[in-house]
Amino acid sequence: MRETGAAPEAGGSVADAPRGNWVDTRAPVWARPWLRLSRADRPIGTWLLLLPCWWGVALAALASGPAPVDLWVAVACAGGAWLMRGAGCTWNDITDRHIDAAVARTRSRPIPSGQVGVRGAIAWMVAQALAAFAILLSFAPLAIWLGVASLVLVAIYPFAKRFTWWPQLFLGLAFNWGAILAHAAHDGTLGVAPVLLYGAGIAWTLFYDTIYAHQDREDDALIGVKSTARLFGARTGRWLWAFALSAGGLMLASVLLAAPAGAGRIVALAGVAGFVAHLVWQMRALDIDDPARCLAVFRSNRDAGLIVAGALALGALL
Repeated sequence: MRETGAAPEAGGSVADAPRGNWVDTRAPVWARPWLRLSRADRPIGTWLLLLPCWWGVALAALASGPAPVDLWVAVACAGGAWLMRGAGCTWNDITDRHIDAAVARTRSRPIPSGQVGVRGAIAWMVAQALAAFAILLSFAPLAIWLGVASLVLVAIYPFAKRFTWWPQLFLGLAFNWGAILAHAAHDGTLGVAPVLLYGAGIAWTLFYDTIYAHQDREDDALIGVKSTARLFGARTGRWLWAFALSAGGLMLASVLLAAPAGAGRIVALAGVAGFVAHLVWQMRALDIDDPARCLAVFRSNRDAGLIVAGALALGALL
């Protein structure tokens, strides 16, 4: 719901950032607004962007054996995910600055609270994107072109909530692009298996971001912002189960198609089972009418994604 109150000072934290995060406690005061603009005080988004990248390169290694480039791809994706998540969040905050000012949870963000101006935010966005592009240039040509193509999805996403009830789908298309990009960075090729993995990631994003959107559904209704949380309403549970099963099924098909028979495949399949079990646990823990519970369950998806990444990587080594 809408609340009144003064915006935070330049040194103040953002309302939905974890208490005692490193930006608020350790970063230089002058740098804090810029780091908050990049969501450095809320690392869960970086994890959710990075993990499909690790899935992609690990799946490629599982299918054809680890390659010397894989370690660099994994490290480079970590840096690139941090930078592109920062650039994407900056772009999102530029386009949503008036909406954010009307929502209690987001009005303390750097632009609506006056910590950063729009021109400064644009410059910061460009700087992060150029740094990420420099990393991208170290990849295979197909991966480079896939990285450039992803900018279309990044550019569209902030506007999706204005014209569709499914903005979470657009987020899924953008956030999981790394699954096919990192797979292509392994050996410069693509196939059906990474596309299925990409689809699993999209279903996963629909799952966790619908949970996230339930925090804001009252504010969103007041200002006319669309979301799957508002669209599904009381039917949210059924939709979440469908997304969870779709994510698990597509991930299972991807592993079965990519992995040769043996210990590596068994480990990878165990990871898929662990991922699905985690989503089941989330459903049991979720209360869509409790914003704090929604946020906690949403953040737990880092662990769900790490289960898959770890299993695929271990399977590739075996």
